[in-house]
Amino acid sequence: MNLLAAFIFFTRLPFWRISEVPAECFKHVVPYWPLVGWLTGGISATVLWCCGQVMPLSTAWIIALISRLLVTGCLHEDGLADFLDGFGGGTSRERILHIMKDSHIGTYGVIGLIIYFILLYQLAILPLSLLCALTLCADCWSKCVASHLIHFLPYARKEEESKALVIYDPVRFGEELLALLAGALPLVAFLPAAYWPAVVTPWIPFGLLTLLMKRRIQGYTGDCCGALFLLCELTFFLTCLTRYTLS
Repeated sequence: MNLLAAFIFFTRLPFWRISEVPAECFKHVVPYWPLVGWLTGGISATVLWCCGQVMPLSTAWIIALISRLLVTGCLHEDGLADFLDGFGGGTSRERILHIMKDSHIGTYGVIGLIIYFILLYQLAILPLSLLCALTLCADCWSKCVASHLIHFLPYARKEEESKALVIYDPVRFGEELLALLAGALPLVAFLPAAYWPAVVTPWIPFGLLTLLMKRRIQGYTGDCCGALFLLCELTFFLTCLTRYTLS
């Protein structure tokens, strides 16, 4: 049920038709983030591969990115925009949390998303097969990295004040192993050895952003999780892109 709750929460696909999920299950979805990455990253990689057979890679890459936006309902991108608006425009803990909860997008969010997608588009110079592999690996591994946030910070709001009305419960040891396995398996299976340094670099934005959250709001929010995932993923992608251009 926890896995089904994760699919329901993080995608717009009709998994809710399969079974009614107890509200308690949504508090235990963190270890299943990488498995959600198998779905969202797998769909994006499949769309990329199919489109890449009949159209220019740059166009296929754009369509693949759009496919994930549709599958996730832009959930993570909304989090990134709110995070940038809050931390960019807020001068106090209360103000940052208030801005992030506001559904309107501001200047920091708009500019940040533009830069984010411009950087993502640069990956269109990679070979199709490599980009497909990276698409799956980056999604799974970055969700695995981002899931560790709850080990270091508490939730910054009260449960009734959260957007989703959910505060994640601590992850048990067995669940942690599941998350690591789910995040690492695509790397072992599909990531060429020359690109393995990219496994390490997402921990850099993870550490920096965790410290920033601790300093500014003494915790994390759902928007912080979404922003952290996308920035870890972007770091993974750019590391691989750098490795390719230097080879």
